[in-house]
Amino acid sequence: MIAKTLFGFEEILAKELHQLGAQNIEIGTRMVSFVGDKGFMYKSNLALRTALKILKPIYNFRAFNEASLYKGIQGIDWSKYMNSNQTFVIDTTVHSDNFKHSQFVAQKCKDAIVDQFKEKFGSRPSIDKDYPDLRINIHIDRDQCSVSLDSSGASLHQRGYKTATNIAPINEVLAAGMLLLSGWDGSCDFMDPMCGSGTILAEAAMIACNIPPNINRKEFAFEKWNDWDNDLFDQIMDSLMKKVKEFHYTITGYDKAPSAVMKAKDNIRNANLDEYVKISERNFFDTEKENQGPLHMVFNPPYGERLDIHLERFYREVGDTLKQSYPNTNAWFITANLEALKFVGLKPSRKIKLFNGKLEARLVKYEMYAGSKRTKFQESNND
Repeated sequence: MIAKTLFGFEEILAKELHQLGAQNIEIGTRMVSFVGDKGFMYKSNLALRTALKILKPIYNFRAFNEASLYKGIQGIDWSKYMNSNQTFVIDTTVHSDNFKHSQFVAQKCKDAIVDQFKEKFGSRPSIDKDYPDLRINIHIDRDQCSVSLDSSGASLHQRGYKTATNIAPINEVLAAGMLLLSGWDGSCDFMDPMCGSGTILAEAAMIACNIPPNINRKEFAFEKWNDWDNDLFDQIMDSLMKKVKEFHYTITGYDKAPSAVMKAKDNIRNANLDEYVKISERNFFDTEKENQGPLHMVFNPPYGERLDIHLERFYREVGDTLKQSYPNTNAWFITANLEALKFVGLKPSRKIKLFNGKLEARLVKYEMYAGSKRTKFQESNND
């Protein structure tokens, strides 16, 4: 099988797969391949935090032109996967000099499938782009054509808990990946000081409690497959829920916009996480750390792409607030405005290249010590 992901999350996704029990894990670009049975396919859709799709490859062949593409698709017995009164849709990704347009590839593959059904049964399945019974994925790389069944359906970042969004909401898979890259494991207090619609807070709580991220999804594509096993799915779900653990620290969210706070509270409630997450209407720049223990902070500040803010002053205030009011804190945030980082006035201890949508971004880490940095190093050397 193939798990698709965002750029920069391949290693984390491979680690997640290993922890779930996948076999023969191989890392690619924006994807990780692995081996597992039907139950593991169900489990990976439910439990992987950094996967966008789980694809099940069914056939590979070489396609040089329109004729060989058509013949290759007709080489698959499609009656094994659907019948003539069902619906399907084809998603295509093309990197080839032989085929210039993905829509053309999708059309030819559709023709090959439909023609096969008409020849065998005298009737044909229909196309349904919104709610198909079978979602087929065609990937052409030069002359290699891979045909897969999409077991997920809608992208796995659509967890099912987020009914209200704010301006420039962060993708749930991106939020989960940032948290895992930051080392968040639920072993201290957590804060998102600019929480927007609460995505980072929800993902942080699910990681801390080991709650499957897609437990709130209404459906997966594999539920419409001919070999759908409802009892097996329930078994997998029960086994995952038995591994949920208690969380003994605090998860706090701030936002200065009343509308954002309201949306965040709604989403956290939808995810059944309100016992773990507390959200307040506050301006981060007017706050200070509330206890002496370590604090893990991850947030998604405005980039200036969609919000009208004075970036230089804003990022300077971020740095000043961290430095003056948040000792003993590991602060991580993502920004696609690389110029703005200069105004923070602090040296990041890590920078990780990611993409937020099509925007190239950096996930940066600032370590705020309880005393001065020099004192911290002196204490360490003395020890």
